[in-house]
Amino acid sequence: MPKLYMHFKFNKKSPKQKVIILDTFIMSLPHYIVDMRSDTVSSPTIEMREAMYTAAVGDDVYGEDPTVLKLEQKSIDLFKKEAALFVPTGAAQIAGVQLTTIQNRTDGTFCLDELQRKMHLYDDCHEPLTSLIVVENTHNMCGGKVLPLRWLDELVSICKNKEMTNGKTIALHMDGARVFNAAQYLNESVARIARDFDSICFCLSKGLSAPVGSVLLGSKTFIAEARRLRKVLGGGMRQCGILAAAGLVALEKIVPLLPEDHRRTRRIAQAINNLRSSNFNVDLDNVHTNILLIHMMNPKISASSFGKRLAEVTQKELDENITTTDEVGQEIQGIQLKVSSRDWSYARIVLYNQITDKDIEYAIKKIEYVIQEYDRNLVLKKIH
Repeated sequence: MPKLYMHFKFNKKSPKQKVIILDTFIMSLPHYIVDMRSDTVSSPTIEMREAMYTAAVGDDVYGEDPTVLKLEQKSIDLFKKEAALFVPTGAAQIAGVQLTTIQNRTDGTFCLDELQRKMHLYDDCHEPLTSLIVVENTHNMCGGKVLPLRWLDELVSICKNKEMTNGKTIALHMDGARVFNAAQYLNESVARIARDFDSICFCLSKGLSAPVGSVLLGSKTFIAEARRLRKVLGGGMRQCGILAAAGLVALEKIVPLLPEDHRRTRRIAQAINNLRSSNFNVDLDNVHTNILLIHMMNPKISASSFGKRLAEVTQKELDENITTTDEVGQEIQGIQLKVSSRDWSYARIVLYNQITDKDIEYAIKKIEYVIQEYDRNLVLKKIH
């Protein structure tokens, strides 16, 4: 490891001044960064970039871009729906609706009895009529949980039974941003998962590594209206086969690799579980896909402070070899791990195609060190 040559004045009244100056200098050095904040930070693969460069294009607003049409047909074939629409993003939620939310269970599902109690099915002028139920699969903030097929079937049996809906028609939509992760976990097709849903939208970016884009699927009538609304909202993209080309590569090349993301996520969860920390916890038995929640069991530890510490590199940890390995032609570096840690009781890590086994090794090394550091410091505080 390169030595740090520094010049500074010692302040006898403030002995910590040396440490502060040193740590600031250390953080300014180039360290090895493992970014697990989200799979939204994934990058297009070389094959995607090449496909984008050579993509055949046309005017998609006229419905004449051959690569977009190929992507939409590929999606139709995978999901067994009537029609599909390539859109810039699956997060355009502009509608004149009134929402009713239901508390999620830890497995991503919700109570179907509560659903029925909250459904507005009668012609009462004081309240809106329930017309749509939305689920997310996999469920992001429940830690990438996959909704059980049996539960989905029970939900469908309620919403599609006119006797249970007072004769009303209730549509079902699946936010399937990471539905291919769900399919891999269940060893089922995406067509089976979305079989009884009127519509579904999945993301080509995130874990599938395309730079942009989602695909919305449903009936021909539904997609025709969605196409019109896409244009109204400024989503007409003209020669967007350049983007659709990356989406095709995502479906053909990245989807089969998703189990590797799941395996690596579980490897991190296992390492944390093995620490048997009284301050940090993971639900090892329920790690389904590429998202892992690290729970703070001690109220004195905030997710934001934990996340900040993981992204820092101190001289002490460098001295204790919490660094990259000594490989030929590569400089040994400190490890900065980026995780998502808002005002939550947990920190979230999300894996994607560019995270390698070596990255997992470094992430585990850093997480183990920081958790054990917290454990020691909290014990010392109790003693004093």
